[in-house]
Amino acid sequence: MSVPKRVGYLGVGNIGEVIAGNALGAGFELMVYDLRAEPLERLRARGAKVAPSARELGAHAEVLQVSIAGDARIENALCAPDGALAGMAAGSVIALHSTMAPATVRRIHERARAAGVEVVDAQVTGGSRGAESRTLCMMVGGDPAVVERCRPLFAASCDRIYHMGAIGAGAGAKIAQQMMTVMNLAGVAEALRVAAAAGLDRERFLEMVAHSTGQSYAADTWLARWAGLPQAQADGLYDGMLPALALAREAGVAVPLTAVAQQLIRTAFAD
Repeated sequence: MSVPKRVGYLGVGNIGEVIAGNALGAGFELMVYDLRAEPLERLRARGAKVAPSARELGAHAEVLQVSIAGDARIENALCAPDGALAGMAAGSVIALHSTMAPATVRRIHERARAAGVEVVDAQVTGGSRGAESRTLCMMVGGDPAVVERCRPLFAASCDRIYHMGAIGAGAGAKIAQQMMTVMNLAGVAEALRVAAAAGLDRERFLEMVAHSTGQSYAADTWLARWAGLPQAQADGLYDGMLPALALAREAGVAVPLTAVAQQLIRTAFAD
């Protein structure tokens, strides 16, 4: 398979705009589509084309990158009669970057395969900062040959790309990883409240924790990344647990810590 040159990006939010910009900077022919004009105009100013519709975006793309929140919205943007898939040529690829249920990934995969279009679920972790520094970690599910075809594009934003298995495996890996992240964040927030109640200096306490068995990424980066996190982003972490709870329910797996952490995460970052 040849390396794709024409890239479409559907949904240029906080992280999507950065990943799309990285593709543009790496020399790919970028076209973008979103319902909001501001990020589209910023990317247009950098040299990207702006699609008038999702379908025309699909017609441009050899690889269509997707960063939209919500499984139903993703399916509609791709699979509606005027969605992006309707414009895509056989042999092109959809790369799903959004956190979503593995079952949704597999449904989109079946619809796309019927049109001769491949799908990989290429989930990312590291946030907008990781995208800006091009150090995102990606967990991918799908045909290994298709993953390799997309690797040069993914490497524009990711310094670690892990092929996790068949289609849906990337989504499953992202869900499990995000469960760990949210539980860890909620735990650090509670511990810091107790430390404050005990009269401890927060910075000194976190310095000590970095050299203790309580050490974690959440604690190490609390002051730089998490303290005072905007409410919209805290709400995003809450919403990110919905696929985890749904998957656990379908599989009959008890996840009480995840359920509690989800309820706590919206207020975890208030100083």
